[in-house]
Amino acid sequence: MRRQLLFSACLCAVAAAAAAQAPDARQIVEEAQRRSRAESQRYEGVLQVVGENGPIAEKRWHYKRLGSHGASRAILRFTAPPEVKGVALLIVNHRDRASEQWLWTPATGRQRRIALEDRSTRFLGTDFTFEDLEERDADQYDYRLLGEETVDGAVCWRIEARPGRKKVSQYTVSHLWLRKDNYVLVQAEGYLRGNVVKRMRSRQIERVAGIWTARVVEVTDLRRKSSTILRMNKVEYNVPMKAEAFILQALRRES
Repeated sequence: MRRQLLFSACLCAVAAAAAAQAPDARQIVEEAQRRSRAESQRYEGVLQVVGENGPIAEKRWHYKRLGSHGASRAILRFTAPPEVKGVALLIVNHRDRASEQWLWTPATGRQRRIALEDRSTRFLGTDFTFEDLEERDADQYDYRLLGEETVDGAVCWRIEARPGRKKVSQYTVSHLWLRKDNYVLVQAEGYLRGNVVKRMRSRQIERVAGIWTARVVEVTDLRRKSSTILRMNKVEYNVPMKAEAFILQALRRES
């Protein structure tokens, strides 16, 4: 009887030690955020929209961001084709509430604020929605570790992310796949009422200025059966930028 009690105590001790070593979902996401932090970023993007019958259109934009993870401002501006050239989006991200977004259209000479209820709409014919373009902070979600899975040969943590009380989202829940070796987000799925409606895959992961960076991102809208492939060229981090370049007046000045 004494041996049995001792054996049970040992099992409990092993189980407790294993539980103590098990990763916490929030800690994983926070570490991924820490490793990807940069005070600024810019790149040149080439986007190819692909439907069921093949390529539909190619678009190009320039992207720049000042700040990081929920306390940042970003501007992306289309450079091609001619029908969207100069169209720009200003995104002001916040840690404690939804981002603010303004769309500038040179043809009309006006900007309009994107309402919260419109964040789930497609952004200029791509498979990105306005919400998909936000930079999110780890504190905006509640997390749960679902297990481990392999994506493109890399072992990943699969994590459930649910919007917190102050986060407005088109997705009722998201699943994230973060690589265990470098904490890079290699896949994400957005769910609506239990169904996967959006899938993101990251590829060609390289180290740029010490930050693991996906050079290719593919976003698939499973309801529309279309995808947008974003290739990021000339990626730079921590380059000098001025705050006055990320205000509404700057949308007009550079068009």
